[in-house]
Amino acid sequence: MTDVLILVAEDEPLIASFLCTGLADEGYACIAAGDAETALALAFTEPVDLVLLDLILPDRSGLDVLRLVRERDPRLPVLILTAKDDVHSKVSGLDQGADDYLTKPFAFEELLARIRALLRRERASAVVLRAGELVLDLKERSARGPGGQAALSMREFDLLEVFVRHPNEILSRARITSTIWPRGFDMESNVVDVYVGYLRRKVPWPPDVLLETVRGAGYRLKIG
Repeated sequence: MTDVLILVAEDEPLIASFLCTGLADEGYACIAAGDAETALALAFTEPVDLVLLDLILPDRSGLDVLRLVRERDPRLPVLILTAKDDVHSKVSGLDQGADDYLTKPFAFEELLARIRALLRRERASAVVLRAGELVLDLKERSARGPGGQAALSMREFDLLEVFVRHPNEILSRARITSTIWPRGFDMESNVVDVYVGYLRRKVPWPPDVLLETVRGAGYRLKIG
C-alpha cells in the first residue's frame, strides 16, 4: 500500500500529525500542508492519490482549494475533514466536487474505511455501461449519446451511473441519497431533484431513454 500518497491539508499541527501517523501505520504515504497555498503546490507537483481537506485554512478557504484541484484534476479523490457540520457547508463542499465529507470528531476506523472506498472506486478497471445508445465509460467517467458527449461533474456522473445500473427500476430519493452522498447527509434536502435537473439538461439522451419522475415514489430511467 506504500504506493498510495495521501495529502493532508490541515492547519492544526497536532491533528495533521495524528492523521499522518495513523495513515503511516496503515501503510499509506502521507504529506501534510498547513495552509491552502502549500496544499495546492503539493497537489499539483506530487503524485497525490487522495486529499484529506480541512475547510478552514489560514490563508484561504478549503473550498477554494477544492475548486482549483478540481479544475486541474477532476478525478483526484477529495475527502473533506472539518468541524463545520451544518448542512450548508456539506452541500457546498459536495456541490463543488468533494467525494466525501466527514465531520470532526470522527472515528479513525471510519476515516480509513472511507479512504479505502474512494481508492477502490478510483482504481476500478475500465467498465462500460449502456442504456440504449447512451454509453458510460466508468474509467474515463464520460457519458456519450447520439448528440455528443456530456460534460458532467463527478457527482452528476455518479448519479447517472446509479440510474444506468438500475434501468426501468423506480429509485426513491432516499435510496439515491444514501448511495451517492455520504452518511449523515440531510435526506430531506432537495439535492436529488436539483441534480436530476442537471442530468436532464446536460446528457445527450437517446430518443428511447427517458429519465422520468414517478410521482410520490422517485425517479426511473426508462429504456425502450
